[in-house]
Amino acid sequence: MADEEHDCKCPPAGLPAYMGTFADLMALLMCFFVLLLSFSEMDALKFKRLAGSMALAFGVQNKLNVDDVPKGTSIIAQEFSPGIPDPTPINEIWQKTEDVTEMSLEVQCNEEYDIEQGEQNNEAGIKARLKQKLEEMIQQTEQDAIELAQSLHDQIVAGEIEIETQGRKIIIRIREKGSFRSGSAELVGNYADVMEEIRAVLRAKPGKIEVQGHTDNVPIATARFRSNWELSSSRAVSVAQELMRGNEVNPRRFQVSGFADTKPLAANDNSENRARNRRVEIVIQQGLDADISDADLEVLKEEGQDILRDLNLDPEYLFELDPSEVF
Repeated sequence: MADEEHDCKCPPAGLPAYMGTFADLMALLMCFFVLLLSFSEMDALKFKRLAGSMALAFGVQNKLNVDDVPKGTSIIAQEFSPGIPDPTPINEIWQKTEDVTEMSLEVQCNEEYDIEQGEQNNEAGIKARLKQKLEEMIQQTEQDAIELAQSLHDQIVAGEIEIETQGRKIIIRIREKGSFRSGSAELVGNYADVMEEIRAVLRAKPGKIEVQGHTDNVPIATARFRSNWELSSSRAVSVAQELMRGNEVNPRRFQVSGFADTKPLAANDNSENRARNRRVEIVIQQGLDADISDADLEVLKEEGQDILRDLNLDPEYLFELDPSEVF
């Protein structure tokens, strides 16, 4: 008996060896599910809809009117609606037999084409294209005027020259201040450099050139000039001759005229306005580009007056400009 008790083997003290691994596995699983719960997002609106649908489906029966037939409700009927039935297309093939010996011609037109309406649409398209082309030409004229103003910046700041555009016209306004002495038609000697700048622009830019002389309304009567007409004309001639110096600009492009006091810029009621009216204007009329065809030109002549009026273009020189006068 003592030997049997001595031979009994008892388990070792402490936890089994596998418990450490098992505890680590459980801890990892718990962390995993905690992370899943933290990452999850619940749509409260969808949950409320689902809860309400389940309550209606499995809850107390709705209160129905006596006259209505009892109807069953389900979550499918409430959440989904049946689709709109569309007819299934069926391909149909028709066969038609005709007598080829019959002397007739059958024409079938699906759409009727109005010839007059088509012509009107075509004409409207031509007008729109012409208006766009004229706007581009006007923008080019304005760009030429900007380049000229940059060359004559000092004179413009000093108030001796003004530059503006009107449609396809560039107007270079030479004021009496700094260019002519009072009652004289001779350009001041140091004004030759200014005329050289203007000549360079005229040489590079196309268009007919009009040199116009203007005076105020104060009468003049001297041994050389009997009236303001002669004074304005002589000043215009002096400017034109200076611009034609060296034959750099084609003389056929020039037209010289004197207007005396008939076209004032301001009322001749004070000395400042009268000084502004005493001037010589160099008008560069650039006309139309060669890209406009004869057909487009006819449309402008006949029905394009509204376009010319909107763009402030004068048809008098647009349609009568001689190509030999361009350069």
